[in-house]
Formats: sequence, C-alpha cells, structure tokens
Amino acid sequence: MLKPFAEACEGIGWMHGHLNEGYYYVAFADAGWDFLQQLDVGVAYFERTGCSWYTAESHLRFLKEVRPPAVLEMQGVLLDCDAKRMHYCFVMRVEGIERATLEGVAIHFDPKAGRVTAAPDDVQDRLRQAKTPEPPPWTGRAVSLVKR
Repeated sequence: MLKPFAEACEGIGWMHGHLNEGYYYVAFADAGWDFLQQLDVGVAYFERTGCSWYTAESHLRFLKEVRPPAVLEMQGVLLDCDAKRMHYCFVMRVEGIERATLEGVAIHFDPKAGRVTAAPDDVQDRLRQAKTPEPPPWTGRAVSLVKR
C-alpha cells in the first residue's frame, strides 16, 4: 500500500464555510503528484524519459462537506493497469472521516510523439506489483440517472 498524503487546506478554496468544489480537484491533483512519485513515475520519470501520465477521465464523489480548518488526508490506490493506462482511486478523509473519493484513468503520454505510448517494461512491472488485490466497492460506477 502506498503512503497516505496529507495537506493543510488553508487560504483560498473556502466558500460559504466549506471547501469549494474545484478545490477538491486541486487537493486530489496534489495527492496525485505524490502518488506518481511513490510509483517512480512522477517528475523524475518525466525528466528521464520525457513521458508522463495524463488524466483521461475522472469521477469525483462528494460524501460529506469539508469545513475549515482542515487537514486533508488522502490515500491513493492503484486499481489496475496495462501498457498504456493506469486505473486509480483516492479517498479524502478529514479527522478519519471519508469526505470525498476520486476515481480516474491516466494515460501514458509521450509529448514528443504527440500520442499515447506504452510505458517501459520495468514501469509496467512496477505498476502491476503495486496494484491492490481488493478494490473499494464504490469503484467502477458510471455517472447516470438510470438505475442499473
């Protein structure tokens, strides 16, 4: 399991006594940089290879509001991966209580080639080793008004 990431949420982002919607994404993005770093596919990886991981899709669930002051505790989990994609999720907690979740898919992108490319074999192996054996039950949902 990857180490949790925590950040104090201060200053901008607060509206009407709670965290504004867009700042949940900012917090998850900050945790995402730490997540990539722990998987050794962060900034140093980009500097070595010129490639990076770009978010292709994400789904944010708001579970309970966040009020100031707050320290956001984020836990990232790698759910699945293949040569070109990574399926991941995060849980945001404040004082141990789940406040929001984010699930997403990132693609391995080579800006020089201008397209999605396969990650090197050693990266694919490392990601496969980091996958969780038990995905959280809330992952894999679609956004819809239709009951399934």
